[in-house]
Amino acid sequence: MLLRTEPKPDEIKENKLYRQMGLSDEEFAQIESILGRLPNYTETGLFSVMWSEHCSYKNSKVVLKKFPTEGEGVLQGPGEGAGIVDIGDGQAVVFKIESHNHPSAIEPYQGAATGVGGIIRDVFSMGARPVALLNSLRFGELESSRVRYLFQEVVAGIAGYGNCIGIPTVGGEVQFDPSYEGNPLVNAMCVGLIDHQDIQKGQAVGVGNSVMYVGAKTGRDGIHGATFASEELSEQSEEKRPAVQVGDPFMEKLLLEACLELVKSDALVGIQDMGAAGLTSSAAEMASKAGSGIEMNLDLVPQRETGMTPYEMMLSESQERMLIVVKKGREGEVVSLFQKYGLEAVVVGKVTDDSMLRLTHRGEVVAEVPVDALAENAPVYHKPSKEPVYFREFQQIDAPAPEVKDFKETLIKLLSQPTIASKEWVYQQYDYQVQTNTVVAPGSDAAVIRIRGTKKALAMTTDCNSRYLYLDPETGGKIAVAEAARNIVCAGGKPLAITDCLNFGSPEKPEIFWQLEKAVDGMSEACKTLQTPVIGGNVSLYNETNGTAIYPTPVVGMVGLIEDVAHITKQTFEQAGDYIYVVGKANNDFGGSELQKMLEGRIFGKAPEIDLAVEQKRQQAILQAIKRKTVQSAHDISEGGLAVALSECLFGTGLGADIKIEGEAVCELFSETQSRYVLSVKPEHRSLFETIVTDAVCVGRVVDEPLLTIRSAENESILQAQVSELEQAWKGAIPCLLK
Repeated sequence: MLLRTEPKPDEIKENKLYRQMGLSDEEFAQIESILGRLPNYTETGLFSVMWSEHCSYKNSKVVLKKFPTEGEGVLQGPGEGAGIVDIGDGQAVVFKIESHNHPSAIEPYQGAATGVGGIIRDVFSMGARPVALLNSLRFGELESSRVRYLFQEVVAGIAGYGNCIGIPTVGGEVQFDPSYEGNPLVNAMCVGLIDHQDIQKGQAVGVGNSVMYVGAKTGRDGIHGATFASEELSEQSEEKRPAVQVGDPFMEKLLLEACLELVKSDALVGIQDMGAAGLTSSAAEMASKAGSGIEMNLDLVPQRETGMTPYEMMLSESQERMLIVVKKGREGEVVSLFQKYGLEAVVVGKVTDDSMLRLTHRGEVVAEVPVDALAENAPVYHKPSKEPVYFREFQQIDAPAPEVKDFKETLIKLLSQPTIASKEWVYQQYDYQVQTNTVVAPGSDAAVIRIRGTKKALAMTTDCNSRYLYLDPETGGKIAVAEAARNIVCAGGKPLAITDCLNFGSPEKPEIFWQLEKAVDGMSEACKTLQTPVIGGNVSLYNETNGTAIYPTPVVGMVGLIEDVAHITKQTFEQAGDYIYVVGKANNDFGGSELQKMLEGRIFGKAPEIDLAVEQKRQQAILQAIKRKTVQSAHDISEGGLAVALSECLFGTGLGADIKIEGEAVCELFSETQSRYVLSVKPEHRSLFETIVTDAVCVGRVVDEPLLTIRSAENESILQAQVSELEQAWKGAIPCLLK
């Protein structure tokens, strides 16, 4: 059989072939200096994937250092497969969010499916059982046939993988905006549960211990996936289709169960998912974290294609594979455990003490590279940062509230904007009841999963309003964290920590790097004030198509602890006669709002302001009121303002509401002022509730007739609509656009 010939080291240098792999001239010179010689083709490949933004965070590390990563209960912060937070009784919650944007743009079904598969492996590689999946999706406008295709395929991919593996997809968010037309965002989050004693780390410890490869065979799919994720999309991106991996959820289910059985054995030393950059990243990172080295014989790697080269084996991102380190002499136990699940488990190498990654193939050493040079000591850049001209211009705009002539018609139109409209078309494709622990299903502020055998439950959400971030990244960053926390509080939970997915354009552009810096500043400040440390996440840069960047979209995934299932609160009104309260006054906050986009066809001006001290005070008061059982329902006021929030509180209840508002109607009903809530309270709980939530204002009552009536302080009718008419507009919008 003929092996393909690879370019020689001097050809790689002379013809600058390393550039095709994503390395710059300076970086190649640095590699030459580290090795004291020219790298061969395989070694150049190892450096190219490990030094990509996706693996090394070389352009974002300086910014990520600003995040608060420690806090009460944090057992594992950034640096491992997923973060871990203590939830008492010897239990902990494990969670992480990751992006699969570029693959989903060219192969949406597999791109989304393997995004889900990868994030599940990150969680069970920590020793945790995955209990829930969430996602955060962004697309262009549904008027475009290309966007409709991407949207339908991405949702099908998420459903296909999650439903087959038997993990409920319980929550998420979908937003639509022209900025995502060519570059959709597909961010997948997984939440798992673990007992403290089962926590694992991805470290290659103990010289002489065996390095084992477990799971599916290696193929040629996903080669250079990490590099592909670290460059802009263009007309040529379709040609990169082979860079997209192919997922097999049934294989992953077997791998998950085998690994969860393995973590109970003291034969296991370390475990890591072969994610981005496959065998290269798992081997180099596990050795680097442990201060050791790894030697591997690539002839032993299970392969599903013939004639694979060392370069292809090391860079393949075939799915459903893990690298584990096992105590010497205990390999047989591991082999028989995996055989029981019909899976490969093969010794491919050993831990060494020389801090090198050494690869042999057909009796020859084909790569010999210091592990720290690949992992810890990858280059770090501080890109130039520059405030964009548009930001200064927007800050000068003092826009009046938009003009609304017909309030009912405006509300109906707002409810049928795809970003606000019901996402039932999406989540009805997900099995969100599998495992039978889902208490609050998709469609609410936060999803809730009960923890079997305890009174506790977990609330979880994903959030980010990228329009605010475009107008003002620092303020928008604060709002993304604050809104996630509001959603957790509305469900009756105490926010614990966040994981984030920083989706931005190219860091080579000073204005984009400025957006990244400012967004992280805002998020960090909110995390400190609300005591929700960052325990892990992902950076996805170069989200551009033909030179145009997406809106800055740092998605926040948050988990909260509900101490007693009796505290679980829903967003919908419960019964007629309850009093309706609004917490927080409305200001003229229409920059980046749904109303502004709908009426003007663009967004401009200032983002809504947020006072984090007020935010924290209100969250604490509302959570206390919920725990004292004085609150019947709780919903935060977000996109579309109070009128939309009230409508959402009525959908599916058969009830109505009679409301009286003070102040200017457009502002009161449609402004997106922050830190506001709609709550309902039983008559007998009013006085206790008002002593706890001191800035709550009673605006009306829940009524039997399914009618929303809004009147002015002078008792004049502003808006009257049948709830069924509002609900029809809200429910029918996305299915209608997809036809």
